[in-house]
Parts: sequence; structure tokens; C-alpha cells
Amino acid sequence: MSHPLLAIPRAFHGGTHLGITSVCSAHPIVIEATLNDARDADGPVLIEATCNQVNQEGGYTGMTPAAFRDFVEGIARKVGFDPARIVLGGDHLGPNPWKDLPAEEAMTRAEAMIAAYAAAGFTKLHLDTSMGCAGEPAALDDTTTAHRAARLARISEAQAGAIQPVYVIGTEVPVPGGATHAIDHLEPTAPEAVARTHDVHRDAFAALGLGDAFGRVIGLVVQPGVEFGHTDIIHFDPDRARGLSRCLTDMDGLVFEAHSTDYQRPEALRALVSGGFAILKVGPWLTFALREALYGLDAVADVMDAHPPTGRLMARMDAVMTAAPGHWAKYYGGTEQEVWLQRHFSYSDRIRYYWPDPAASEAVDQLMSRLEGRDIPPPVLEQYLPGATGATAHEILLDAVSRVLRIYRAACSS
Repeated sequence: MSHPLLAIPRAFHGGTHLGITSVCSAHPIVIEATLNDARDADGPVLIEATCNQVNQEGGYTGMTPAAFRDFVEGIARKVGFDPARIVLGGDHLGPNPWKDLPAEEAMTRAEAMIAAYAAAGFTKLHLDTSMGCAGEPAALDDTTTAHRAARLARISEAQAGAIQPVYVIGTEVPVPGGATHAIDHLEPTAPEAVARTHDVHRDAFAALGLGDAFGRVIGLVVQPGVEFGHTDIIHFDPDRARGLSRCLTDMDGLVFEAHSTDYQRPEALRALVSGGFAILKVGPWLTFALREALYGLDAVADVMDAHPPTGRLMARMDAVMTAAPGHWAKYYGGTEQEVWLQRHFSYSDRIRYYWPDPAASEAVDQLMSRLEGRDIPPPVLEQYLPGATGATAHEILLDAVSRVLRIYRAACSS
């Protein structure tokens, strides 16, 4: 059975404008909004999990790949979406979760991880073995990276089901979750680096007898010149990336995968797809929009109770985050006030790691209970959530995420 994502590079090389949004989130509201948004459209929906988020040891979500699949398909059944249209992807699959271990031990765990992803039906796999392990340089040379990636591909090929997996290679991406400092300039990947990455991976795959698998490499991760920091966004400039786009002319069957496309202008996202950056990854923007809506609804609930907003949810979330700072402390810096603002309002949205926490879940449930069955007067909604639509608090949350997804859908459509 042909993989549905093979249509993406075919369209680009055939002169057709076609891209796909890669939704990188494990939040149930984000997944529900994604499937709702695509229910009446054609084509596949791509939902991805990262190596740190979901792995055979549970990741920070506590989910294995099989559990994540069941989680997504459960939401699909709830909203009436055909699970057969869902393509599950694995992002940055490699030794990153175990990079403090010796290389062979870390790679053994990475092999177990990709086996679990493939066995669970994930068929779009980003192979990323670029990071050094204990005693190695922080970033590895291209040849070592490619050989380790081929090792992982050999494992996933052995676990493949009816639909053979497609692969994405390369790793020139920003810091996961956005930059940690002010930014005003970013160099796109050099064209010669694209050719080198492609060729060393081709040779490494061939050395393991994986020529057929390399033929299913559909994407190469590059830096097109997009990024976001705590308060800064570098928007895509097609002119600066034109040489990079030209690389694809001689790479039939390949497009680029663009990471950190969050917060880009609609015209920039569309220009990315036109330039061959046809796989657009988005994650923090979706949960940022969700957080905005939750904080807005918290203010609405207070006003509906006839008193000024007290920031109850914000205070609860700040307590949760400061009690367990592991997901944000090394990424946020400055004065106490600056760090406080970053915890809640940074574009990197590292608050997204904390919504599954029991105390955070309880706070959100309490908020939703306060608003259940209550009609929110339009002037109140407009005050705290301008442009929001929905008859219930749940629908308002879905709409907040969907508004971002609609921007991506327009950018990816012909």
C-alpha cells in the first residue's frame, strides 16, 4: 500500500502547490481541534510525537508509542474522524533522551524506541542521531550521524506493517521549543550542506542494504531562516532561501521539512510551501493559543461571578511550574519579573509541559465547571477573548486552536 505522504514531494516536483501541517502536540484539545478541523477535508492528517514526549519508557507524557496511538484514535472515534486518515509520525527519533549515557547504550535504547514506534503503526519517522552522547562532541559529524540513522532505519524496516514507513533525515533545526535569547537574524542552511547530508545518508543506508528504504526518504530537515524566541519572531524571507529551494531540483522525491514554523505570517507559511518547505511543523503556537483561551476564560468566569479577574488559573499554574522547574529553568533567564513573564507568555510556551500535571488538570476542570451551563454575554467574551466563537467553554478552546490550524490549512492548500 502506497504511503499517503509520498504525494507531497510528487506534487512539488510536478509544479503543484501542496503541503501538509505536522501537528506536534499531545494535548487532547489540540488533537480534537486538529481532527475536527480536517473532518470534512480530503487527505491525511499528520500528528507527531517527539522522542522525549513519547517513548518505550513513557517519555514526559507517560505514554508509549502504542498508548499515544490509542489516545489519538480514541479522540478520532469521539469526533467521528476516520482513523485510517491519520498518519502518525515520530520526531527526532534517536538517542536524545539518553544522550548522557555512553553511545552504544544510548543507541540500544534508541533502537528499542524506534521498534516500538514502528510496531505501533507510526509510519512517518524523522531519524535524528546528530547529538553526541557521553564523552562525544555535542554535535556529531555527518558520517557518524548517517550511520546511526541507518541503524535505526534497519530496525523500523523490520517492524513495518502493511504501509511501509517514509523517512525524514537531517537535523539543522533551532533549539526545541524556540531560541533562548533575543534573535534578529538567522542564516538558512547552505545548499552544499543539503547535498552532503543527502549523500552520506544514501551511502550509509546502502551499506546496510537499505536502498529501498532510502527511496522512501521524502524529506530533509533544513533551516529555512525561521525561528522564534521568547518575544521575537524571524519571519520567512523567500529571497534569502532561494538557493536552498533550488537544491530540490536535482532531488526528485524530496521536499524540505521546516521546524519551528510557529507564529509565521500566513503569507510566509504559504511561501514556505511554494519554496519546497512542504512539511510545516507546528506545536507551541497551538498550545500558546490554548493557554490564551484558558486564561481568558478564567477572567470571564470571575466576571460572571461579579468580581474583577483574580488570575486564579495563572497563580495555580505558576505554583505547578515553580514546584517542578525542570521543563523551563534552563531555558528562561533574566530578572525575577522577566522569568515570571516567560513562564506564562514566552512564545516557546514551555507551560505546555505542565497541563497534564494533576494539580493543573484539576485547576482547568474547576474552571470548566464554573462556566458549565452559563451563557457568556458577548461583550464579556469580547473583552477577554476578542474574536472567540463557541457556545460553550470547551468550544471556545477548540476554536482558539482551530484558528491557528486554519492558517496552516490555507498555506498548504492549492
